[in-house]
Amino acid sequence: MAAFLAAAVMVFAQNSVPPTAVQAAKMPQFAARLAHPARRTTPPKSSVFARATRHRGPLDSSDIYDNGPINGNTDAWTIGFGFIVSDSFNIASDGTNITGMSFGAWLAPGDTAPSVEISITSTEFGGTSYFDQTVNFTQGSCTVNQYGYNVCTETASFNGPALNAGSYWVNLQNASVPSGDPVYWDENSGVGCQGPGCPSQASQNTIGSIPSEAFTILGETSTTTTTSSYNDYACPPPQPGFHDLHDLGMIWQQNNPASGVAIDRAGNLYGTLADFGNYSQGLLYQAAHRASNWFLTSLYSFLGGSQGSAPNGVIVGPSGELFGAVQGGYQSCGNDGASYCGLIYEARPGPAACPTALCGWNETAIYQFTGNTDAWGGNVVASDSAGNLYGISGGGGAYGGGAVFELTPAQGGWAEKILYSFTGGNDGAVPTSLLLGHDGNLYGTTLLGGNQNCFYNGCGVVFQLVPSGGSWAENVLYAFSGTTDGYEPGGLAQDSAGDLYGISVCQSYNDIYCRGNELGLIFRLAFSGGSWGFTMIYTSGYCGGGGYVTIHGLTLDAAGNLYASQGGEDVECSPDGCAYYYCGAVVNVTSDQSLISGNADIFNNLTSDANGNLYGTTDTCGFGTPQRNTGMIWQYSP
Repeated sequence: MAAFLAAAVMVFAQNSVPPTAVQAAKMPQFAARLAHPARRTTPPKSSVFARATRHRGPLDSSDIYDNGPINGNTDAWTIGFGFIVSDSFNIASDGTNITGMSFGAWLAPGDTAPSVEISITSTEFGGTSYFDQTVNFTQGSCTVNQYGYNVCTETASFNGPALNAGSYWVNLQNASVPSGDPVYWDENSGVGCQGPGCPSQASQNTIGSIPSEAFTILGETSTTTTTSSYNDYACPPPQPGFHDLHDLGMIWQQNNPASGVAIDRAGNLYGTLADFGNYSQGLLYQAAHRASNWFLTSLYSFLGGSQGSAPNGVIVGPSGELFGAVQGGYQSCGNDGASYCGLIYEARPGPAACPTALCGWNETAIYQFTGNTDAWGGNVVASDSAGNLYGISGGGGAYGGGAVFELTPAQGGWAEKILYSFTGGNDGAVPTSLLLGHDGNLYGTTLLGGNQNCFYNGCGVVFQLVPSGGSWAENVLYAFSGTTDGYEPGGLAQDSAGDLYGISVCQSYNDIYCRGNELGLIFRLAFSGGSWGFTMIYTSGYCGGGGYVTIHGLTLDAAGNLYASQGGEDVECSPDGCAYYYCGAVVNVTSDQSLISGNADIFNNLTSDANGNLYGTTDTCGFGTPQRNTGMIWQYSP
C-alpha cells in the first residue's frame, strides 16, 4: 500500500484535477461537460436519489456494513488521478467472508460503470493488506444532480478475504472510465448508516480526515455474532452532553498519549501527537467545525533530529498563530551533553490562500535553547497581547533547578530573557506550571523545593513573579508540607477574582488524610488581608480498601465553574465495590458533580470555550479495536 501513496503525490503534481466534484464543476473546462440543458435545476428534497439507495432500514442478509444511503447533492471525492479515499468499516463476527461492495458514484454525462482498485487494510491507506484488486462495477439506477453529474449506484462482486471481528478500512483508487473523466465517491457523512460501529471515519491521501462516503460492504455473516461493547473500547458509555467529535484513528501506533487541545477565537481546536506524522516524529493538527461535521487536518509533520520531534501541546498566540516546544535544537544538554536542548517553534498558515485545503502550515524555530545557564527542555505556556511568550524549563537556569523565561519578538528573530532561575532551596525547583495573571504578574508551581523538612528535596511551592526594576522578584505564596496538603503541585488556573487553583498529590504514608491511598487534591489560594490563604477544596475520592485516583488537569469556564479530569484504579469504581477497577471521569469541582464517567483512566487536560463547552482528548477509545487504542477528541456541552 505504501507504493501507491508515493505514486499519488507524483500524479497529483502533474495533474490539475481538483480533489472534489463540486470544485471541478466550478471550473470552466469541466462545466461545459456537465451541462444538461433540460435538467440543470436543483432537485427537490424528495428527489429521485432514493432510487439509487440500497437501504433505508436494517441490514439485508448479504450486507455486512452499510454507511448510509447516497446523498448525491453535497459533494464527492476523486478516486482517480492519484487520489485515494479510505473509509473505515466494522465486522461484528469472526470468520466473515467479504463477497462484494457497492458505492455511490458521481460521473460525467455519458460515462459508464467504472473499474476501481479496491483494497481492504488494517489502517487507512495501509498497514496489513487483506485484499487488493481492480474490479469492474455494474451500474444500477442513476439520477442527475444540480451540478450536472449522473449519481449512480455501482456494485461489484469479488472473492474477498475472510475477516474476524474488528475494524478495517476500504480504499478506493485508480478509478477509470473509457472517456478518461474523473470518477467521484459520493459524500454522505454516514447519515442513515446501519451496522456495527457506524458511521465510518474517512480520509483522503492528500488532505487527511474528510466526511465519510456512501458504501455497503457485502458478505456472508458468521452464525455467531459478537458485537463489540463500549467496555471493549475503554470508552465512556453514551451519556447526555458527551460527544465524540473526531477519532484519532490515524495515530493508533503512537506510544505516547495525545496532548490536550487549545482553542482559538473561531472555535478551532489544535493539538499535537508525539510520534505520528509523515516521518513518525510528531504531528500538529487542527479540528475545525464546519456545517454539522468536524474535520481533522494535518497541519505540519515534524522532521525529527535537530529540527524537532515529540511535540507536547500548543498555545494559540494573539493573531491565531501557534507556539509550542519540541525536542531538538542543539545537542549539548542532559546525559552528559548527549541530549537535545529543545527548541520553541511558531506555526502559521502559508502566505498564500489555499483554496483546496491541500496546503500545510509553515513551521519556524524561533528559539533554540543553548543549555548551561540557559533554560533547556522548556515549553511555552502563555502569551500576552503584545505577542511576548512566557515559558518554563525543568532544567537549566543559573543554578540548574529550572527557570522561567520570556521570548520577545525582535528585529530579525526572537530574543530570550531568563526571568528567574530556581535555586532548589526555599524558592522551589523544577517548575511545573505557569500562567500570566490578570494583574500582569506571573504565577506558577514547582515540583520540588520549598519546605526543606518535606521528604528529601522539598514538596514544591506556589510562586509569584513580579516585575521589579528591569528584573523579576519571586514571592513564595505557599510551600507544601507533604501531609494533608499533599506535594508536587501543578495545573494552576486563576479565576476572575484572582484566586488561584491547583493540583497536588497525597500518598499512602500520609495516613492523616489519604488513609492508605494515593489521591488527587485540588487547592485554592485566595488573597485577603495582605496575605494568601490556602484551602483544600476537593479530593478525588476515598477508597475504603485502597487504590489511587489522580487529577490530570484543571480549567475554568467563563462563568467561573472549575472542572477537572481524573482517573486511576479505585475500589469505589468497581461495580460491586470490592475489587480494584480502572475508572476515569470529568468533574465539575464547583458543584461537586461528575459530568463524564468511563471505565479507564483516559481523560487528558481540559479546555473550555466562551459558551461553556468542554473539550479534551483521550488516550484510548475512538474508532478501532481494543488493541488499537486510537483515542479521540471529545466535547461536553452542559
